[in-house]
Parts: sequence; structure tokens; C-alpha cells
Amino acid sequence: MIRLTLLLSFFCFSLNALGAMPAGMQKDGFIKGYGPFVPVQEDWPVSRDTEFKVVFDLAKAAAPGEINKTILSAARFINMHVDAGFAPDKINVVVVVHGSGGGDVGNDEYYEEKTMHKNVNAPLVKALADKGVQFIVCGQSAAFFGMTQSDFLPEVQMALSAMTAHAVLQQQGYTLNPF
Repeated sequence: MIRLTLLLSFFCFSLNALGAMPAGMQKDGFIKGYGPFVPVQEDWPVSRDTEFKVVFDLAKAAAPGEINKTILSAARFINMHVDAGFAPDKINVVVVVHGSGGGDVGNDEYYEEKTMHKNVNAPLVKALADKGVQFIVCGQSAAFFGMTQSDFLPEVQMALSAMTAHAVLQQQGYTLNPF
């Protein structure tokens, strides 16, 4: 009986870990097809005139063929705020990419050569870039992983380093999202 209970508990936990969405979760919003979120009745008021300047730090690649959770979080951030009444033009998002994360913003040829999978991140990167999200890759990490500018998606810009990008963005008033 204990084994059956443990097995059932593991099965339920596994379904949750596989991404079963809670009731009421929106599958997408302003960024079509990506960035699920839950509308929330707030009691901590934030002025709808607030301007967001947020950096997401992408340092680790997703498993081959999977969407990178950091890129998906950027879409979720935008979707939930637009849905809550914030103006899209006041939501400024940058994804700074370094480490093994560079592969996830690699072009199809590069990604498929390295992983033998299609880069499922490419449509999401394009959808975000089309809405104004910037993708900045660390030139130091790119060099370390043997990547050149031509290995990246066209939406990706290369900086001297991720440290440089973070320093400049912080001076411009961007905050680092820790999630």
C-alpha cells in the first residue's frame, strides 16, 4: 500500500513537473504562442504609468530541442504586464546571453549541427524581437564556444562581454530580473 501511495504521489508530481498548467492560466497574450501566465487580482498597486526596464540573464542552454526557460520568462513578463494594463511601449526587455546559453540563440544551421535538433527557440526570439526585445550575446562566451556573429539568429547583437552589457544597461536604468 505504501508503495502504491508513493507511486501515485510520484506520478502526480511528475505531471506537474511536465508542465501541466493550472486552471485559469493564459497560454499567451501580447507575445502570441508563448509566455503563459495567470491573471491576478492585485492588492499591491503599481501605477499603470510605470516604465519597466528589465534584463533577463540567460547563462545556461536548455536541453536540446527544448525552449529556454529564461527566454520564455521574458515573454511571460511582457504578457502578464500587458494583460494587467501596462502599455507595451513602457515595457523594455533585454535578454543578455552568455555561457552555454549562446547556443539557444544560434541560427538553425549552427543549432542543428551542434544538437541534431531544430532550434525551437528561434520563433520565440523572433516573436520577442518583433515586439522590441533586444538580445545581446557575450562576445567572450561566443569566442569560448567557437561562435561568430554569423552563427547567431539575425535578432542577436554581440557585445564585448555580458559584463559590459550588464554594466551599460544598469547605467541606463535597467534592473536585473532574478527569475
